[in-house]
Amino acid sequence: MSDFVSVASDGDVAVVTIDNPPVNAMSFHVREPLHQALAALRDDPSVAAIVIACAGRTFVAGADITEFGKPVQQPELRAVIALLETIAKPTVAAIHGTALGGGLELALGCHFRVADSKAKLGLPEVKLGLLPGGGGTVRLPRLVGAEKALGMIVSGAPIGAVEALEAGLVDAVFDGELVAQAVRFASEMVAKGGRFLPVRDRNDRLGKTDLAAFDRQAAELAKKARGLEAPIACAQAVRNAISLSFDEALAAERELFLKLVAGDQSRAQRHLFFAEREAARGPGKDVARRKITRIGIIGAGTMGGGIAMAFANGGFPVTLLETNEEALQRGLATIDKNYAVSVGRGSLTEAARQQRLGLFKGSTDYADLADCDLIVEAVFEEMAVKQEVFGKLDAVAKPGAILATNTSYLDVNAIAASTSRPQDVVGLHFFSPANVMKLLEIVRAEKTAPDALATVVELARGIGKVPVVVGVCHGFVGNRMLAARGAESEALLLEGATPSQIDRVFTDFGWPIGPFQMGDLAGLDIGWRNRKARGLTAVIADTLCEQGRFGQKTGSGWYRYEDGSRDPSPDPEVENLIRAKAAEKGIAARAIDADEIIERTLYPLVNEGAKILEEKIADRASDIDVVWVNGYGFPIGKGGPMFWAGLEGAGKIVERLEYWHGQTGKEVFKPAPLLRRFAETGSWEAAAR
Repeated sequence: MSDFVSVASDGDVAVVTIDNPPVNAMSFHVREPLHQALAALRDDPSVAAIVIACAGRTFVAGADITEFGKPVQQPELRAVIALLETIAKPTVAAIHGTALGGGLELALGCHFRVADSKAKLGLPEVKLGLLPGGGGTVRLPRLVGAEKALGMIVSGAPIGAVEALEAGLVDAVFDGELVAQAVRFASEMVAKGGRFLPVRDRNDRLGKTDLAAFDRQAAELAKKARGLEAPIACAQAVRNAISLSFDEALAAERELFLKLVAGDQSRAQRHLFFAEREAARGPGKDVARRKITRIGIIGAGTMGGGIAMAFANGGFPVTLLETNEEALQRGLATIDKNYAVSVGRGSLTEAARQQRLGLFKGSTDYADLADCDLIVEAVFEEMAVKQEVFGKLDAVAKPGAILATNTSYLDVNAIAASTSRPQDVVGLHFFSPANVMKLLEIVRAEKTAPDALATVVELARGIGKVPVVVGVCHGFVGNRMLAARGAESEALLLEGATPSQIDRVFTDFGWPIGPFQMGDLAGLDIGWRNRKARGLTAVIADTLCEQGRFGQKTGSGWYRYEDGSRDPSPDPEVENLIRAKAAEKGIAARAIDADEIIERTLYPLVNEGAKILEEKIADRASDIDVVWVNGYGFPIGKGGPMFWAGLEGAGKIVERLEYWHGQTGKEVFKPAPLLRRFAETGSWEAAAR
C-alpha cells in the first residue's frame, strides 16, 4: 500500500501493519493509506477478518502532536475509526508496547483488542491540556464503565494489559507471537459467527452507571485540577457519554477538543512536551557514552539517601559512603523506612523493596569507591568540604570514573580544580526529595568532557529524571532565578503585605504552594546558612531563624503548625514582628494588590531568565521552562516563566520593570537587553541571535 502501511494475508485473515518509526504516530501519511487499505479489505469477499498491528517496538503510541493546531488533512483519525465501524467482518487490534491516545482510540474502533502481556494502554491527552479527540471519551466508558474511564482519562495514566483485560478493555492477553495469536483469535471469531457489535453500540455498562457516585468522583477530580481546564473538560465529556446519545456525545467531545487545542493552556503544555524532549537530547548521538554499572554516593543524609534511592530504583547497585558507622546505619535505616512506606501505600511490592535494598552496600572507607563508574558527593554545602572530598576521590576513583557534585549553588569549576581530572567532573543538582523529584540540573563545567556530559544526560533519563544541562553560575538556573523571585518578598511584607496574602496570590496564579509555605516546608535555616555564607541579610527571615523558628520541623516559621500539623496557621507574632521592623525603618503600611505582587516577584523571575540566556548559562528559553515546571512548581498550564512571558506580554513586563526600577533603583528590576529584544521580536530564539 505505502511505505507506512502494508497488507499481508494469513489464510483468509488480512494483517494490516503500520510502520511509522519511532512510535508509529498516527500522522496523515499513515491515516491516508490505512483508510484506503481498510476500505478495500471491507469490500473484499476473500477476506474473512482483519488484524491491525504495528511494526517496531510499539503499537500506535498516539497522534502526531505536530499536527495539532494546524488545518486537518483528511482523512482524520475520526474518519478512519468511523470506517472501521462499518466493517461487518471481525476486526482485531493487536497491541504491543503502548497503545496511547489516538492509538488506543484506533483500537477502540475495532470489534476486539488483544494485547501482549507487557503492553500499556491509556489516553494521556490531558497531559497536553487536551481531551481524547477521536472518540475516546465516548467509546472507552462503553467498555470499562464510566467510573473507570473517568479515572483513566482525567489522570492520563496508562494501565497494564492484565488490568485492561479485567476491566473489559481488551479481550485476550498473550505472551509472544502476538500477531500470530491475533490471527488465530480473529479466525476463532469468524468460526463463532454472528453479528459483531462495534463499541459505539455497546450500552450495557453505561446503563448501570451510578450517576450520583460518578458526579462525586468528578467533583473530587475537579478540586485537584488546580485551575487546569483539560481535566474538567475530560470529566464533562465522559458525563456526556452517559447522558447523551453516541453521536451527540461524539460531537460534544469534538467541540470541547477544538476549544482546548486553541487555548493557551494546551499550547503551554504542548510547548513543555517538546521542551522536555529537546532538553533531554543532551550533547548528541555521535558522542560516545561511558559505561556505568555501579554508583557511589558520598553522604547518607537526606540528599545522599534520596539520590542513592533514585539510582537503586533505576536498577543500579550503589555503594553508600559515610564518615562513621553510626551515620551510615542511620542513613540505611531511613532508606529502609522510606521503602517500607511505599509498600504500605501499595506503590511498591515487598519483593521489589527487598530487591532494591539488596542493591545497597554501605561503607566508611573511600577505597570501596574504587569500582564505581559514577561517584556523587552529597555532603555539606560548603566549598572547602566539597574540595576536600574531591581531593580524596582523585586518589581512589578509577580512570574514567565520572565525579559529580550535588551542589545547589557552588562553583563547579572550583570544585573540579581540586582534582587532577577536571574533564571527569560534572554537577548533578538533584532536588529534594531526590528519589521523588523529576528535575535534574546537570551542570556543565568549563572542562567537563563531552562524553561525561552525554553519559550523565542519558543516565538521568534512564532513572526517570528530566535532565536539563546548564552552565556554571551561583545557583545555576533554578536557584539563581529563585533568588530574583524572592528579592522583593521582605520589601512587600514591610510595605504592608502578609505572608498568607502573598502565598494566596501565588496559589491563585496556579502554584501548588506559596513561597512562604515553601520556605517553612524546606526549612528556613537552609536559606539562613546560605545568606550568612555570602554576607547577606534578610531582616525578618533572619530574626525568625534566630528565634529558632525554622518552619514545619520546629512547629513554627512564617506560620504556626499546631500539634505537629502540616497545615499552616497565620501567626500574629510574625505579623507583629513585620510591623515592628517596618516601624524601625519608618515604612508605613499600605494596601498591596495581587497585580503588584506578581509584578515584583514573577517579572524579575522572567528578567533573570533573560540574563541567564544572554550569558548562555541555559541553551534555550524552553530549558528554563522545564527547570521551573519540574523543579519549582511553576504552573504547567502557563508553560514555564519564559513561555508565560509571551502570554503576559513581554512589552508589558519591560514597562512595569522599568517603573519599579525607577521607584526602587534595584538591579533586579532593570530590564535585561535580551528581554527588550524579546519584546520586539516575539521570539526568544530570535532575541538571542
